[in-house]
Amino acid sequence: MNIGDLAPNFSLPDQNGHTRTLSELLTAGPVVLFFYPAAMTAGCTKESCHFRDLAGEFAAVGAQRIGISMDTVEKQLAFGSQHSLDYPLLADLGGVVAKTYGVKRPVGFLKVRRTTFVIGSDGIIRDKISSEMDMNVHADRALAALRA
Repeated sequence: MNIGDLAPNFSLPDQNGHTRTLSELLTAGPVVLFFYPAAMTAGCTKESCHFRDLAGEFAAVGAQRIGISMDTVEKQLAFGSQHSLDYPLLADLGGVVAKTYGVKRPVGFLKVRRTTFVIGSDGIIRDKISSEMDMNVHADRALAALRA
């Protein structure tokens, strides 16, 4: 998936077991969908907490933050609770959504490429951020794209 593409719709459970559908989320405004390799790991914790810490800035531009990984609902719940994450964490157990978005790795411990998609209310991808090393760039650049 690239900038200008229509984001594929999907439905996945969040950390509380509630089904979240992209098309429904988009009715409330833009979505910042960030794929992370694994809950409870150092890099993913840093990235997720940075998204948490910028809650006010995302609210100011009317955007929703949505984390997604191939972890179980239970692990997502523990991760979110441990770090007071105030946004949905989706469980893409089989990696179907990650594959659809082109971020699933074929093998390895790090199951997905750390990638963030800024999706406009119309479902069009406005920005795509990929960085395995700079955990803060995902939220920072997503905000810049939403403000532009």
